[in-house]
Amino acid sequence: MKNIVFTLLCLITLKASAQITDTAKANGIKNDVTAMPDTVKHLHSKTWAWIPPAALVGYGFSSFVINPVRNVDYYFRMRIARSDPNYNSKVADYLQIAPAVMVYGLNLGGVEGKNRFVDRTAILVLSAGILTGADGLKFIMHRQRPYGTDKLSFPSGHTGAAFLTAEFLAQEYSGKSVWYGVIGYTFAATTGVLRMYGRDHWFSDCVAGAGFGILSTKAAYWIYPYIRNALTHKGKHGRSSMIMPGYYNGTPGLSFAMQL
Repeated sequence: MKNIVFTLLCLITLKASAQITDTAKANGIKNDVTAMPDTVKHLHSKTWAWIPPAALVGYGFSSFVINPVRNVDYYFRMRIARSDPNYNSKVADYLQIAPAVMVYGLNLGGVEGKNRFVDRTAILVLSAGILTGADGLKFIMHRQRPYGTDKLSFPSGHTGAAFLTAEFLAQEYSGKSVWYGVIGYTFAATTGVLRMYGRDHWFSDCVAGAGFGILSTKAAYWIYPYIRNALTHKGKHGRSSMIMPGYYNGTPGLSFAMQL
């Protein structure tokens, strides 16, 4: 997961200067691509839209205490072992970020998304940060992988990242066409299936990972406008800020600087 976050961070060096004044508004001056606007498109999800991903997470946790749910894991492992015991592919490593690549590809092609370049990138980084926290459950749950190499099986990080980027694509472009969301979630579901075929995860690991991924993106879209306004605005004069990706002692991260 750290490599994924670092790759996403290195896509861009975020430099923003928030200088939105009443005069600029009156003259109708349009902000450039790196300007932080006074408003950002908020999460447009009904309350019920949080229920399906939460239910996916709940299903994953239930596999630790409900035997019939855990038996589903064993059933899928048995079927995969019979149908394709020698599967070995790294396709899932690329599919998990495909929806995010599509977002930036569409933007470069002239198809504008819901948010500006800087805002959507910050939201993506925030989503990845939230998911990384959830991925830390691996060290608490101690579930052994199907192939028995380690006890870091629950939840599936690849599946979580895939559904994170799928929801990111849906948030940015589903307003233009529902098919963007369909494509993104197809990539994500395929990632989960391939992680099972590679015997890296159980079915419930992937289900929980999907839920965590969707929730991470929704949460980021929900809280980002408040974080952005708190960090980049002070009265009517604004503040200048810079966010840059870095790599410190083997760990990817962000450096933040603000003009006070």
